Amino acid sequence: MSTPLSKAKRVVVKIGSALIADTDTGEPARAWLAALADEIAREKHRSYVIVSSGAVALGRRVLELKGALKLEEKQAAAAAGQSRLMHAYEEAFARHGIPVAQALLTPDDTERRRRWLNARATFETLLTLGAVPIVNENDTVATVEIRYGDNDRLAARVAQMISADALILLSDIDGLYARDPRIDPQAEHIAEVRAITPEIEAMAGGINAQEGVGSGGMRTKIEAAKIALAAGCAVAIMEGREPQPLSRLAAGARATWFLPAAGPKAAYKAWIAGSLSTAGVEVDAGAAEALRKGKSLLPAGVTAIRGKFEKGDAVRIYGPDGGEIARGLARYDSADAEKIKGLKSAAIEPALGFAGGAALVHADDLVVVG
Repeated sequence: MSTPLSKAKRVVVKIGSALIADTDTGEPARAWLAALADEIAREKHRSYVIVSSGAVALGRRVLELKGALKLEEKQAAAAAGQSRLMHAYEEAFARHGIPVAQALLTPDDTERRRRWLNARATFETLLTLGAVPIVNENDTVATVEIRYGDNDRLAARVAQMISADALILLSDIDGLYARDPRIDPQAEHIAEVRAITPEIEAMAGGINAQEGVGSGGMRTKIEAAKIALAAGCAVAIMEGREPQPLSRLAAGARATWFLPAAGPKAAYKAWIAGSLSTAGVEVDAGAAEALRKGKSLLPAGVTAIRGKFEKGDAVRIYGPDGGEIARGLARYDSADAEKIKGLKSAAIEPALGFAGGAALVHADDLVVVG
């Protein structure tokens, strides 16, 4: 059976606390993690990023914290449990010689363009080097006002950041139902969603996370699906407690698939093209021709800087006749761009005093508009 996973090249997997932490012992679910690592190790043609809950669930046992936790207690539990969580992943993947890398993010890292660009570059490098990034919210420094509060939405932001083809939300339920199946066993299972309507949102109203373990629920999964779909990423919600959920999903296991209207690259380029920024750069005829052929914008082809912009901001690129030809995300701010305009790549580091890369706007972050 063909699913969106079968064609995916880049996948984000979100794993809930109930799957990571054994509720009886408070220890990591090592056998389950080992089976997951076995699956990912077999997928040579596909890159994975794991967004993993579990630090608080593991840490609260160490610190002997009971019942509902206050924010500062959750932060303490996260600090105590994060190392245990990473050690469990290291053990699972070490058998295959696959390195894992910890990435702790806050909303600022995925909402502010400069931090977003830096985090995206880090993920790209880790995936190129064959590592599996393990992502979690940085609960130790998060505040009530500025935090995700669940890893479903964080996973969707990561999927958006790395242009993932599929986001898999592993849970203790096998998808979306017309009504809460724990109350109504006859509730209809929804296998496919092509648009998140008010009716779909209403279906998620009463399905919450397992008390005392997770922090999300079906509502947060629907919100995550909205974010991912806007980025062209397909989303699956499936029950993950049985071993090897990825293989089961690929074979057509019961799940709910949310299907985007366009792919991740098209959605990303559309987002860039829709920028309202007026700041930008002017380029010569050679650079304009290179951009139309899908090349990156190098400082050597830049003739002038228009306005002010920060690293990661969307900028407009104007040809020698003054007309706009492209838009993209700047990898230098306007002050540094002014210093390196017209320079060959080898002269960039001496001019700035640091190595910031050869491209002012990389082809991956650029769309031709004229």
